[in-house]
Amino acid sequence: MSSFSGLDMRVLHRYLGFFLAGIMAIYAISGIVMVFRNTDFLKQERSYTKVVDTNLNAEALGQAIRIKGLKATTEDGYKIDFKEGTYDKTTGEVSYTKKELPFLLDTMTKMHKATTNSPLYFLNIFFGCSLLFFVVSSFWMFRPKSSIFKNGLYFTLAGIILTLIMLFV
Repeated sequence: MSSFSGLDMRVLHRYLGFFLAGIMAIYAISGIVMVFRNTDFLKQERSYTKVVDTNLNAEALGQAIRIKGLKATTEDGYKIDFKEGTYDKTTGEVSYTKKELPFLLDTMTKMHKATTNSPLYFLNIFFGCSLLFFVVSSFWMFRPKSSIFKNGLYFTLAGIILTLIMLFV
């Protein structure tokens, strides 16, 4: 590639698209699944029994077993009952159920939600930059004077307007 012409941009766009086809499918599927994360859609109930620290309060217990907003339904000096299960304060044994996505979907959504605490965050940054490249390089796919390019600009404007409506409504 001696110069950065439209043809070169199309070739880069094409092969990067082929290279990222699998990851784009994963992000698309996990993004759709994440829309339903506050429901039980596709989730399976799993039972757990663990031993955690003794004499925890409800908030600390929720953190220990990773249940957000855990609230005690009943509590005495020896036991905490909560919606998902029970905790023995003296032994630290907790039995509870959780609704979770199947392994593959759970793994995909964790990758989608990766933060700087995850080793996958570089992949997310690379993927985001690649998507931004697709946005920019799509304008090199057709000659600027062609009717396809001009119509493409109308679709671009419509997409920008729809995005703004979705953001502010």
